[in-house]
Amino acid sequence: MYGNEHEFLERIAGPMGWFYLSACAVNLLAAGRALRGRRPQRAGAWGAVGLTFAVLGWRAFDGNPAAMPEACKDAIDAVLGPVTFTLGSFLILWGLYLGRRVFVRPAVAFAGLNVSLLFLGLSLTDAQFAAVVIQPDNVPIVAMVYLLALFTWLSASAAVKNDRRLGQGLAPAEKDQAEKALVWPDLVYTELICMILASAVLLIWSLSVQAPLEQPANPAVTPNPSKAPWYFVGLQELLVFSDAWIVGVVVPCLIAFGLMAIPYLDPNPQGSGYYTIRQRPFAYGVFQFGFLLLWVLLILVGTFMRGPNWGFFGLYEVRDPHKVLALGNVKLSEYFWTIWLGRGVPQVAADAGSLAQFGHILWREIAGVTLVGLYFVALPPLLGRTLLRRLRAQMGFGRFTLMAVLLLAMMTLPLKMILRWTMNLSYVVSMPECFFNL
Repeated sequence: MYGNEHEFLERIAGPMGWFYLSACAVNLLAAGRALRGRRPQRAGAWGAVGLTFAVLGWRAFDGNPAAMPEACKDAIDAVLGPVTFTLGSFLILWGLYLGRRVFVRPAVAFAGLNVSLLFLGLSLTDAQFAAVVIQPDNVPIVAMVYLLALFTWLSASAAVKNDRRLGQGLAPAEKDQAEKALVWPDLVYTELICMILASAVLLIWSLSVQAPLEQPANPAVTPNPSKAPWYFVGLQELLVFSDAWIVGVVVPCLIAFGLMAIPYLDPNPQGSGYYTIRQRPFAYGVFQFGFLLLWVLLILVGTFMRGPNWGFFGLYEVRDPHKVLALGNVKLSEYFWTIWLGRGVPQVAADAGSLAQFGHILWREIAGVTLVGLYFVALPPLLGRTLLRRLRAQMGFGRFTLMAVLLLAMMTLPLKMILRWTMNLSYVVSMPECFFNL
């Protein structure tokens, strides 16, 4: 796979070394904890996992890394398409919610951590995967993914424990903390220590990792692709699916406003001051969906799966700038008039008055306008009478309608992504004359 035995070390010895070091350390800590708890079988299992990572690390530094089979990489690239990636992420999040009592167990969490670390280590032996992941700009994103998973697990674990206590008629764990922590000096000292530790980590990181500086700016050479910083790459990903001012300004504002409004729209007084999921499943699900799928997922897609010409590439696929993209730009009006009805798209007369031109535009976009109207006007009452009937009775008509409209606005993004990737649908409603494209 590599030209010489040192090529692998020159490319990813640093990240691979930290990877195996962290994996072995985590497993040794788990084994030590199991031994202190007098659980030799569990300690032996974690020790075996740690030994496996040690052997793999030794082979990597010996110049003969254990590589993932080519058939597995081809299968992952074939399955991990844009549609399956989006729907699969939603199903995984839904499965974690339903099986939260199992996934919050430390043994299950450590097993998932080891599987992900093993997958990452084997994937780093692929030249294309390593070229993307070990970029100085992308290494912190990988670390933040693991930190996000850690804190999500910690919050879910605390919520499951409280739900179990509430089911037994006990108070939440936070209520049992009789000792109060004052802002001064307790909180200030803790924040000071965290600030010092964070500054030390950033200082060590900046001294040990080379700054990701590129060549001087050249107006004659444009990077392909030209990506925004990681904290804006999710917003840049939104621009693929609709008009810039809608998905770049309106949709993010609606998402942020909806997330902030959920606690005020939800009339449930329970779950205040302690972690819980069972008492507030709707608010928990909306927040997880809005943050993890509508923001974090877009950052991961834009960072690791977008290549030249802003095309979608697999994890191990070569970023070929000459790759032929199958996507096109088909509007819903073209589908409706040309493909479904077999007629030409109505044209707006140039000599018509303003009111007549607007009428022609509405007639041309009648399919999209009708669909959007049914989506935002007819669907909320339908949901209030069927799936969300109990929630509508609790919230009342006004608050429920506002909540349903905000929730449907959030859902427009994944729906538009799926329509774009499956039907090449660029716009549901296209009115460039009015600077409106949805």
